Amino acid sequence: MSDLVIDRRRLLLALAGTALARPSFAADFPVEGRPISLTVGYPAGGGTDMQARLLARFLSPSLGVPVVVVNRPGAGTILAATEVARAVPDGHTLMYTPSSTIAQLPHTVRAARYDAFRDFTPVAQCALGPTVLVLHNSIPATNTRELAAYGKAHPGQLNYVSQGMGTAAHIFGQMLARQLQIDMVHVPYKGANDVAKDFITGRVHLQFASSSGAVALAKTGKVRLLGVVALKRSALFPDLPTMAEMGVQGMDIGTELGLIGPAGMAPSTVARLAEATRGVMALPNVREDFVNSGVEVQWLNAADFARDIRETDGRWKTMLAAIDFKME
Repeated sequence: MSDLVIDRRRLLLALAGTALARPSFAADFPVEGRPISLTVGYPAGGGTDMQARLLARFLSPSLGVPVVVVNRPGAGTILAATEVARAVPDGHTLMYTPSSTIAQLPHTVRAARYDAFRDFTPVAQCALGPTVLVLHNSIPATNTRELAAYGKAHPGQLNYVSQGMGTAAHIFGQMLARQLQIDMVHVPYKGANDVAKDFITGRVHLQFASSSGAVALAKTGKVRLLGVVALKRSALFPDLPTMAEMGVQGMDIGTELGLIGPAGMAPSTVARLAEATRGVMALPNVREDFVNSGVEVQWLNAADFARDIRETDGRWKTMLAAIDFKME
């Protein structure tokens, strides 16, 4: 066989390999002078936004490029997640978000047309933020047993609030009502500010709040914290029982918060981002500020974060099947 034929075959094989391979951006990450966009699916000023801004401030010197927080509120983080899923997977577009954005919403909200495992790359987990069952002081109950007794004595008079159909608080409320065998009216809101205002005044009675939201509500003196939706008791609320401890089964779901990016990110890019995040989360002042914002610091690498997201996704599927949830 002539050298010309051999060279031609080698060239064809090389071209075929190039066509089949996924693009890799690792060699150019981060691109000097080009900022990294850190998307948050909430308005500025909340706990998640504050955590993202802390990350951005300390990731910038570690990575050698600006890290800029971009707030994209709307549709319960779906708008932000959709944008990130469509971005170029070069490491310069990331999202800081609770795991529910990708592990829960695609199962409960039709607008979430992405897939947790097809459309995203887990980068690093930063914290845990348990959901807290909060009750207005006008309802005379200090645990779920007393809440069940009150609900049965006052059928149809209890209500619970969420930030929209299909959100975690909506699903948790349905599960609680079914487990306690009581009727509760779901009151969906569009904005967090209206939720807080009406909850404090007693217009609505029960809320499954984020840990940071629960801390803020407790400071008003108008509510009481009953328990946590979590796999185990939270270090942030050590005296609060889990829902399972209070006899409500099937709500052992954690809320991980961390960095995700579009699918197809180069492993070396993910590793560099994860290691930089680990360094930031080890800083005492960052850890203190995260705790003050209402979350428990827990860094995990990309593989372990992906494992936790998959487990959370499975727990959501089990819960939704238990209440026979149907997307509207």
